[in-house]
Amino acid sequence: MPGGRLTQQERRHIALGLADGLAYAEIARSLDRPTSTVTREVMRNGGPTAYRADLAHRATEQRAHRRKQAAPRDPQGPTHVHGRDAEAVREYEETFTTALMASGMPKMMSRVMACLTLADTGSLTASELVQRLQVSPASISKAVAFLDTQGFLRRERDERRRERYVVDDDIWYQSIVASARSTAQLVETARQGVSVLGPDNPAAARLENVARFLNFVSESITRAAEQAREVLHPRPEAAAGSPDKPGADLG
Repeated sequence: MPGGRLTQQERRHIALGLADGLAYAEIARSLDRPTSTVTREVMRNGGPTAYRADLAHRATEQRAHRRKQAAPRDPQGPTHVHGRDAEAVREYEETFTTALMASGMPKMMSRVMACLTLADTGSLTASELVQRLQVSPASISKAVAFLDTQGFLRRERDERRRERYVVDDDIWYQSIVASARSTAQLVETARQGVSVLGPDNPAAARLENVARFLNFVSESITRAAEQAREVLHPRPEAAAGSPDKPGADLG
């Protein structure tokens, strides 16, 4: 299976495949590439409807140039904290960003979320995010505001009174609960529509079905999140016990 960066010809092949409505896996097989490579390429360059091969190729070259400029000048220095391979970490951050984008999170918000999640401290300031992601302060501000409203991060002040954006284990629980609340609000709105349209209206019947479905999903997600929260905060005795015990409790 070939490795390395995608060529311009491969990017044009991807663009043609997208235009023909092919799935990422099918395009990847025709290129003898991993599906994750094609998915990441498309999602980081506009998505399936806006992907352009020439623009994607140019953007990749520009990113490579910026990385080269930002590389440490001392070749004998450590590549990353704890001895990790900086390039491997960077590639994984792109993979994680792509996974967040595929789940529906916008691109810049996904980049910020991935950067915060993979930071050893679990928290960064706005200026640190600007430096790491090489984007404008306005882009960071907009992304943080979105993630904050969705419950994906929290804000706190450090000893120097700087605002820090924090992603810890409990954030994932909080974001799931916030999503369930949004779904519950949609349920309430749908049922308002039923009363407006009248019980015998076909559209009202459709809204009622939607409301019942979403209400079941919302309640199920909330229950599952509460039950699974102990995975994020295991009790000392559970952590010291059998590895399959927590799983049995959640089943």
